[in-house]
Amino acid sequence: MSRKPIIAVLGGGAWGTALGSMAARNDNEVRLYARDAATVDSINGSHRNEAYLPGIDLHPGLTASTSARKVLAGSDLILCVIPAQALAGAIHELKNSIPPAAPLVICAKGIERKSGLLMSHLVAAIMPGHDLGALSGPSFASDVARGLPTAVTVAAQRHALADRIAVTLSGPTFRCYSTDDLTGVEIGGALKNVLAIAAGAAIGRGYGASAQAALVTRGFVELRRIGQALGARPETIMGLSGLGDLMLTCSTPQSRNYSYGLALGRGEDLTGRPLAEGVATAAIAAELAARNNVEAPIIGAVAQILDRHITIDEAMEALLSRPLKNED
Repeated sequence: MSRKPIIAVLGGGAWGTALGSMAARNDNEVRLYARDAATVDSINGSHRNEAYLPGIDLHPGLTASTSARKVLAGSDLILCVIPAQALAGAIHELKNSIPPAAPLVICAKGIERKSGLLMSHLVAAIMPGHDLGALSGPSFASDVARGLPTAVTVAAQRHALADRIAVTLSGPTFRCYSTDDLTGVEIGGALKNVLAIAAGAAIGRGYGASAQAALVTRGFVELRRIGQALGARPETIMGLSGLGDLMLTCSTPQSRNYSYGLALGRGEDLTGRPLAEGVATAAIAAELAARNNVEAPIIGAVAQILDRHITIDEAMEALLSRPLKNED
């Protein structure tokens, strides 16, 4: 009888905890690394992570530790759920503890602001030759932790590896589709966060649902264009990790990025709000579009608003006064 796969989860926030609990529910041995001792004690003692997933019971098979070395030892698969802007530092710190044969699946969405690199390119530069993947799609941590039906995309440079990861992670309520379009999956996950800020800001400012729908639809055109320029396949952008994730993230305050945009539009104090990855991604996304000669006025407007170069009203006026053109 073969042993259960050993899955290491790096990150004790909402998404890392939810993925860890889901993977344990799907009959894997799952160990989670978190820096915060109180989080570790709570997961091991009461099978809860009240700080990030209040009121949700976690699978008792999920164990946690403040020792990354212990969590990573002997692992068959690693789910890296470290925020995009902190990923490089964390991988530098942990790389000597990562088993060479254990694929590392990036579960954070974003583009590193400092380098302009997608997460897989960033990790590949630190750990050349290591098997890498990405997991992305329309999914809220609380839904996954509760065992509600969810479908995502798993990508790797080799389709056989993506298939293997998808089989390992899939279960009765968590379905993984596989692809070898790693760039497509990552770019969709990163850019939808920026567009969710735009959608939230439109509602917060009182522009109405029609404006929100227009921003999301035309924003998706920008996402598709940038993805194409970077080599993403159209079917990936139209799939779960592109259009699917965009639809979810731009539609509800449960999304941190939409919620951030909502508060921005209402003129609320933004200090101390939960991490919204689109805030860090917006400027570099606009830069990537310009570098690849891609017209992306909505992404550019979000970047300028966040950098306080223009107001939301000025951005909307500029978007509406652009020359008329055919829809594409």
